[in-house]
Amino acid sequence: MAKIAFIGLGNMGGPMAANLAKAQHHVVAFDLSDAAVSAAVEKGAHKASSAAEAVKGAEIVVTMLPAGKHVREVYEKDVLPNVAKGTLLIDCSTIDVESARHVAALAEKAGMDMVDAPVSGGVGGATAGTLTFMVGGSEASFAKARPILEKMGKNIVLAGTSGGGQAAKICNNMILGISMIAVSEAFMLAKRLGLDAQKLFDVASTASGQCWSLTNYCPVPGPVPASPANRDYQPGFTAAMMLKDLMLAQQAANAAGASTPLGAEAAQLFSLFVNSGNGGKDFSGIVKMLDGK
Repeated sequence: MAKIAFIGLGNMGGPMAANLAKAQHHVVAFDLSDAAVSAAVEKGAHKASSAAEAVKGAEIVVTMLPAGKHVREVYEKDVLPNVAKGTLLIDCSTIDVESARHVAALAEKAGMDMVDAPVSGGVGGATAGTLTFMVGGSEASFAKARPILEKMGKNIVLAGTSGGGQAAKICNNMILGISMIAVSEAFMLAKRLGLDAQKLFDVASTASGQCWSLTNYCPVPGPVPASPANRDYQPGFTAAMMLKDLMLAQQAANAAGASTPLGAEAAQLFSLFVNSGNGGKDFSGIVKMLDGK
């Protein structure tokens, strides 16, 4: 049993911390939301009154924070000054590659092992412990982190050195955002052509149009009962989070000189959807905007 500090108990972090506690680790949890901390305590975690308090004496620190600026601040002000040399640091936030590498360099200088380990799988995967982790860091750090990540996910991949996990995450989610728009457009075209949605699904799901956005997360009600389309687009993964990832992909593409015209267009469409008041809806709800609703 390890003593783990877990900082960031939102929709994803809360269930992840709960799975670590369920695995009999001693989890000390902190979040700016008192309600989130209380929920974590109910799931077996121990309360900390601050991030700095949470990490004192920890063997492992796991963070799940909104953006690069938060990761930089928490590690620079709360984590690195208060943990012992040799502590394993795991950042599961989805942030820009530059911030991930910046914090990892500070950790290495202080004698810490650190990996960036953003996730895929949504709230359902976080709750079920079936997340995919895309990990950036050294092979030695990955080997240390893997037993902890395995308590929260099923597919753990070393994507490369520091920042590699973030690179894999933003590339994957750019594919996801683009493909969801493509699937949504196809269903809206089918609707106007008088083609039943179930018939299109039956064809495309077994033909060359098959993709995850279609077969696992179909954006129209009916064909995939578990998809958010059947729950009025209550989120598994919000449109605001998708927009964040698409903007991170555009930032990275601009810095690397990569041409991503469809990624750029997807970012613009999701920006329009989110700015119309739909940030809290599931990202598959963009089908309604494409339908003119």
